Formats: sequence, structure tokens, C-alpha cells
Amino acid sequence: MEFSLWKQLKKRLRRSKRAMWALGCLLGPLLLILLSQASAEAAPSSKPEAQSVIRTLYDMEGIVSVKHRLVYLCGEKTDSLGRMDAKAALELLSSHPNWRAVMDLDGSVVMEQLVDDLSEACKKNAYMSLDKNGILSLFDGPPKREKVLRTFFQLDVHYMESSLPKEQIDQLMNGIRVTDKDDYNSILSTFSDFARIKSEKVMKPTY
Repeated sequence: MEFSLWKQLKKRLRRSKRAMWALGCLLGPLLLILLSQASAEAAPSSKPEAQSVIRTLYDMEGIVSVKHRLVYLCGEKTDSLGRMDAKAALELLSSHPNWRAVMDLDGSVVMEQLVDDLSEACKKNAYMSLDKNGILSLFDGPPKREKVLRTFFQLDVHYMESSLPKEQIDQLMNGIRVTDKDDYNSILSTFSDFARIKSEKVMKPTY
């Protein structure tokens, strides 16, 4: 399913709804900024938690299990780095300033690295669609399976239905394939024009 249909639609909306489009141009960037801030605030290894792990390692004596986790826009991958003493774990963390440390449920230390891309598994299976509450969401597989990976913002469905052809509404409901970061960003940018500004609530993502 080609996303070029949505690009053509945006050109059509520019011609037929100039006033509304002007408003969308003003609000679209604001929404993307809010999304970016929400993603940063929702990152599982926030600074306070990372500082807590560092203090724990400083006070710890003995050996600790250490993992490295790549956290993508969609998906993640975790590998074991083995067992090491707390001092070695601190040195490893300090040598990678873009990593953040969190404690796993099993007591191991996880060095998390944020990746501004989709994982390979996500590129093969990701779809963008609406969940049952009308929130734009990223799904693992077709949306009918209801395997939500990440949620974004609620859409004004009535406005969208009055603005888009039925076939394009159907495409969204059936799921738009997301094969790379460009698709991901393009779809978010397009549908930010239909977000409910007043009642918008950006859900906490997995990133």
C-alpha cells in the first residue's frame, strides 16, 4: 500500500481547505514538538533513575549481571554483557555517555541506548492505524490483532471523515504499512493535522 496516496491527499486539502490548512501549518509543528518532548519524558531510563542506579553501583560490592539494550522508535533488542564487578560496570557506563542505566526486574543492570530508527523486526511487521479509542497507534502486525506497540495522539475522527475520501479512511482503518523511519515520520506529520488539539493526550510510548 503506497503512502503516496496520502501525499496526494495533502495537496488536495491545500487547494480545497486553504483556511484550515493554514491553521494546520501553525499547529502541526507544535504537535511534533509535543510528541518529541513526550517521548523524551517517557524514556524508561530517565536521569533521576539513572542517577539512582549509579549510586547503587557505587555502594555495591561484588559482581553484577550487565545487559545492553537497544531501544528503537519501535522495538528493542537486549544482549547480555556478562557478569562484572560494580566498578567495571560504572566504568563501562561512563565510557558511553549516550547510554542510560536502569535496574531490571531480575536485579541486573541494563545499559540502554536509544536508537532513532525502527528495529528490523518492526520494519517487517509495523502498521499505523487507530485503536478502539480513536488514538493513532503503531501496531505489530495488522491492527485487527490489537497488538499495540506505541500510541501517539487522539484523532478528530469526524473531521477526518469529512475531509478524506472513504477509500483512504478504509486504508487507515485496515492499517498503513510502516517500513522505515521516513514512513513513520510522514504518517505522523500527515495525521497531526487531524489531532484533537484541546483534548489531546500523548500516551507514553515504549521508546
